[in-house]
Amino acid sequence: MPSFEEVRAAFPVLEQYAYLNAGTNGPLPRVVAEAMIAEQLVDVAQGRGGEPYFSRALGMRDEVRAKLAALFAVEPTQVSLTRSTTDGCNIVLAGLDLGPDDEVVTTDVEHFGLIGPLHASGARVVTVPEDAILDAVTERTRLIAISHVSWVTGNSLDPARIKADSRLPVLVDGAQSAGVIPVEAGAVDYYAVSCQKWLCGPDVTGALVVARPDDLPVALPSYFAQSEHQPDGSYVPREGAERFDSGWIGTPSLAGLSAALDVAPEWRFERVAEMAAKCRAALGEQFEVLTKPDQAGLVTFRPTSDPTELVEKLRGEGVIVRELPGRNLIRVSCGYWTSDEDLERLLGGLA
Repeated sequence: MPSFEEVRAAFPVLEQYAYLNAGTNGPLPRVVAEAMIAEQLVDVAQGRGGEPYFSRALGMRDEVRAKLAALFAVEPTQVSLTRSTTDGCNIVLAGLDLGPDDEVVTTDVEHFGLIGPLHASGARVVTVPEDAILDAVTERTRLIAISHVSWVTGNSLDPARIKADSRLPVLVDGAQSAGVIPVEAGAVDYYAVSCQKWLCGPDVTGALVVARPDDLPVALPSYFAQSEHQPDGSYVPREGAERFDSGWIGTPSLAGLSAALDVAPEWRFERVAEMAAKCRAALGEQFEVLTKPDQAGLVTFRPTSDPTELVEKLRGEGVIVRELPGRNLIRVSCGYWTSDEDLERLLGGLA
């Protein structure tokens, strides 16, 4: 089992910065960049066509799908390869074919990557505080759409409990939970993630877990939707969630994502919890902290000075955090790679 020092050494950015912004983009491991460059050089030398190229790329898709399935405690047949969390949300909402007579319950701390697609669905969107989800459910409610962990507060919305208590279809934005806390994605109906955040994968990679693929119509078909098709476009759907794959992914991105999924140590979740707890306790001595105890990797606090200026000041001192625009909040992302020294640099910059 690798030591903390060995794992941390995999991220070159940490040699210079206290990088506390995986909620936007995770630090890129050296091995991921090397895998992507190596694959790009193969493409340069051998081209991107022909049977060997496509067979190899399809095999890489299967490998990544299997690794994601293991991470989310589901079967590979339940995993679709997408480009982002938003991609997954759009795929689900298009398939559900909601209309103005349908109601969707969500919260007031959701990312536009979820609420934007909800608005575009045409359904009536009911927005409530994060602790009032079940109270808002009515007989018209067709779907509950929430984050597993809010990108604003850092608090878990406990989607498995919401699913069990409501017995309604649940769509989860897992952008701030995948790779941070244990996830059993099959406990809900639809679970969408972005792989460039806490999973430290390449840009424009994501996944969608569909618990029962046969129950969701394909409304946004890519080439991967079909196993065979006719000249008029009618087709036989592929087995499982592969039918929802949002399109081709280049082999450099597949190689990088596969490498990224191998980087995280077995003790990742315990380390995240430990560092987030230390961060929350330390910030709580000086600031109002919105994040409850024992959540995930995000810790959100309200600064006593202008947040934009403070974030820029911290960057100048080698500390990377995120302002939440228009909310007078700053968000800190604590990963399994975060050190005590990183937190000391943050607190020193805030002093």
